[in-house]
Amino acid sequence: MPGVGDFLGGAASIYIILEAARAGAPASVLLRMATNVGIDMLVGAVPVLGDLFDFGWKSNTRNAWLLAGHIEQPRETKRASRTLVVAVLLLLTFVAAGISALVIVVLRRLFG
Repeated sequence: MPGVGDFLGGAASIYIILEAARAGAPASVLLRMATNVGIDMLVGAVPVLGDLFDFGWKSNTRNAWLLAGHIEQPRETKRASRTLVVAVLLLLTFVAAGISALVIVVLRRLFG
């Protein structure tokens, strides 16, 4: 069944995120870690492409680096994570606005 292994792997990845929370990682670092796992689960669930993606995208390795970075240099890791989270949120806002504009244009052409 496609995606089941990725889901179980993602569930196991939660352990690293919980350890980061116990180590006092800020919300921006935890969100970045959760995003790594989410990307791994979503793209990894796509047949063939997901297997190729899993070969290069190691969410647990990335998250372990984030946790180590937080422990060694908490300020720098927090700042970098916060910047990335803000950038991703801005990107998602622009994508949502673009999709909304496209839907409005299509609806106007269909019904206007």
